[in-house]
Parts: sequence; C-alpha cells; structure tokens
Amino acid sequence: MSEFLVVYITASGENARDLASALVRENLAACVNRVPGIESTYTWEGRVEHDTEDLLIVKTRADLFDRLKERVQALHAYDVPEIIAMPIVEGSESYLEWMTDVLARK
Repeated sequence: MSEFLVVYITASGENARDLASALVRENLAACVNRVPGIESTYTWEGRVEHDTEDLLIVKTRADLFDRLKERVQALHAYDVPEIIAMPIVEGSESYLEWMTDVLARK
C-alpha cells in the first residue's frame, strides 16, 4: 500500500474553503488545492442533476485517511459527500519529503 494518497472531495463555495482550511489546520492534509467552478452531473433521488461545485484535491498520508474522512463527513454540507482516495504511486522526492515533514507522526 502507498504511504501517501490524493483524495478528491467536491463541495460548494464557502463549505469547500472551510473544509480545506480545517484539513490543513488539523494536520490531516499537507496541502489542499481548491479548483472552483467544476460542473458535476450526477443522479440524486432519481433525477439527473447539474451543479457547479469546487473540487478539493487533498494530499495526505494513507494512515490519516479514516480520520480525514470522518472529519469531512462531520463538516460537509452534503448528506453524501464525495470522498475518493487514490494512492500516490510516484512523485518528486522533495515534495514527498515535504509531505512527510508536514504530516509528521505525533
């Protein structure tokens, strides 16, 4: 299993900003990129929906994922937030070292 993950989370406006800040402040993420203005198309309660959201691209350690997920679920405005994790298979050594330092195990 990879030591590091990229986690995708979609959210709306200020909720996205608040989530990003909380994850970094609480040392659950080394960095969160916020990509505003994506259009999401999905099925909800039997209807096809189209919404503008922000995409959060979260970089974290794999062993922090469960805590990160719980925190997002507690703070997220949606009933069913998107929280999808993918392993970081390769990366620049200096960036991964920086992530290690920022997310140092307590």
